[in-house]
Amino acid sequence: MKVVENLKEFLKSGHLPTLLTAFLYFDVCFSVWVVNGAMAPFISQEFKLTAAQKGFMVSVPVFSGALMRFPLGIVAQYIGRKRAAMLEMGVISACLVWGYFFTSSLGAVLAMGIALGVAGASFGVALSLGSGWYPPKYKGLAMGIAGAGNSGTVIAMLAAPPLALAFGWRTVYLLGLIPMVLAMILLQIFAKEPPDREEKRLKDYLKILVDRDAWIFNLVYSVTFGGFIGLASFLPTLFHDHYHIPKQYVGIYVTVGVVAASGLRVVGGWLADHLGGIRVLYLLCAVILLGVGAAATLPNSAIAMALVIALAMGAMGAGNGAVFQLVPLRFKGDTAVAGSLIGEVGALAGGFLPNAMGLGKQYFDTFTPGFLGGATLTVLALAIITYVTRDWTSTWVGAHGKALEPGQRPPEPEFPTGTDLPGVRPVEEVP
Repeated sequence: MKVVENLKEFLKSGHLPTLLTAFLYFDVCFSVWVVNGAMAPFISQEFKLTAAQKGFMVSVPVFSGALMRFPLGIVAQYIGRKRAAMLEMGVISACLVWGYFFTSSLGAVLAMGIALGVAGASFGVALSLGSGWYPPKYKGLAMGIAGAGNSGTVIAMLAAPPLALAFGWRTVYLLGLIPMVLAMILLQIFAKEPPDREEKRLKDYLKILVDRDAWIFNLVYSVTFGGFIGLASFLPTLFHDHYHIPKQYVGIYVTVGVVAASGLRVVGGWLADHLGGIRVLYLLCAVILLGVGAAATLPNSAIAMALVIALAMGAMGAGNGAVFQLVPLRFKGDTAVAGSLIGEVGALAGGFLPNAMGLGKQYFDTFTPGFLGGATLTVLALAIITYVTRDWTSTWVGAHGKALEPGQRPPEPEFPTGTDLPGVRPVEEVP
């Protein structure tokens, strides 16, 4: 079968041990990043938090991790992605020990949330490390496999609440050291630094901050990843407060959506390789809009809500894979920096969602405003993708967002684009 042949070719085309250890690194870091969200009902009960305080407490690790992503991506370009990953996991391990001993007040929990942001910064490094050995036509699948490490949310949502009930929520931080140290050992032994890193001056890396395409990816990723991490972080609180699910069981209801998102991230990357990332994003944004719109009605049944959320989060996960099929095609050699910036802005959007949920509940007695904000952002992303499609497919990517074969050039546009205007040259020709 052709699928089997493609899989064999994929396995031979890169360095599988690096890809798998990058996945493990991201998976463990992701579980630590969202652990406060998984334990939110326990923390909220001890400190008697209001709805708005709950949303803010859950959002702190998300904001912190988002802000650290781009700087860590820059560091990884200079010292190498494997070294950056090892450094990061060492810092996280120290933070987990600190969290066990020094989280006796809400202020200390918020400080711990900032520290947990280091784990959230693993994104761009993990994806670039894992996919760096693979050729362009397999970037989507490789990125999808490495990025499926957001399945670490499943570990946090299923394991943290029962462990918190049995041993106390602070002990969960200490237990997180076990998988973290194991991931460090395996990464050190099996991972190899990919050969695709380009040496540039800092100001050259920072040019991406004013690149139009980077900000378009930022917007789309705010819908796909921002929606995912925002929902994953706040849903334990929503299911506990709105549907009155016992604290130790809330993770089960969230896990359905997280599993869908994590598994479909690989599928999204694979589909984007074969059908084109732009085409796949059109479809997935429509599904996200449908799912988020249905969730905004707050179905009466917790099971119905879990299924609606699973639909939306599954499309978000697949959308993450589709976005990162396109990113390394657009930003060759700078994937760690580009991925970190895009991941940073996407995660920042995810930080706003828990706050919108908490404020909506406190002032309007409903979680609906958070969902409506996500729906609005999705419509905007669809409009922007439609606007830039002709330009992208005539400059740096093939039809529908497929990777160009070696030596292949994009087709000539049927209608003039911005670069066809008199006196305007493509970006690549500007000195």
